Amino acid sequence: MKKLSLIMIIVVLLIGCQKPGQESETSLTTSESGDFFSIEQNLNPPHPAFQQFAKYVDVFGVKIYAMADVADRKLLHAANVLAQYLDNDEDGQVDNPAVLQALLDHKAYVIMVKTQDSPDLEKFFRAAPPEWEGQDLYDEETIPNGAAQGKFDASLEELLHIVTHAGYAYAYPDVFGEREGSEVAKALDQARGGHFLEVPDQYPEGAWFTYDDETCDYGCQITEYIYWALTSILGAQDFPGRYEFIKNEWRLNTREKVEEGDPTIYKLLTDPQYAFPTKLPDGTYRR
Repeated sequence: MKKLSLIMIIVVLLIGCQKPGQESETSLTTSESGDFFSIEQNLNPPHPAFQQFAKYVDVFGVKIYAMADVADRKLLHAANVLAQYLDNDEDGQVDNPAVLQALLDHKAYVIMVKTQDSPDLEKFFRAAPPEWEGQDLYDEETIPNGAAQGKFDASLEELLHIVTHAGYAYAYPDVFGEREGSEVAKALDQARGGHFLEVPDQYPEGAWFTYDDETCDYGCQITEYIYWALTSILGAQDFPGRYEFIKNEWRLNTREKVEEGDPTIYKLLTDPQYAFPTKLPDGTYRR
């Protein structure tokens, strides 16, 4: 048996001295695994609905909760992606404090379960506090370095959703508010070829955003629209086979196509005053 190093002995002693139910703070230094963030046990959930989750990672105060069967590497990858969306220049400071404050004010969170069909998902949303802003993400769809494998990493979508839906929409309601009349709503109407509160039976010819999920209301359509536009600007939708897969919903899959085909949303999402990300997260925050 190998002898314990002095550092390991100290760690063991510290853990042993921790009071029952006490959470340790998320590390602000690189962990032994090479990740900037550390996984914590979910000992003191903020609401009874979160009791079923075994672990979490804290990202600038926004927590990502995960079930025990979610792979640690997937959870850490999600944390790194979220951090890179919020601190895109990776200097340790959130790029847009107003957006982070909106996220915190609305108790934004992310939950991770194994699959879309997980019974844990339905159980959670039945009990979740309705006034809190949440987003779900699945282990099966979280694919680090997915583009190199010809697959899309859904963490790039779902984690952006929580940032825009619970962050930008509240921080800049007249611009990014998920309601009729906001600046992004006006751009949405242009992209869809008209003002549709519900998904139309058929979109007008010439529309470039044709999302047809009937469960997605007008505000949801705005969330999806920002996701498609920003990730296309950042290069996430431009790899072999991707355009053919998404063209039934979105046709401007590159930065050049968005700039030329939808200058209104391009201008909004690249305006420095809003501090949207300028580079695509790769899941390696401050490494």
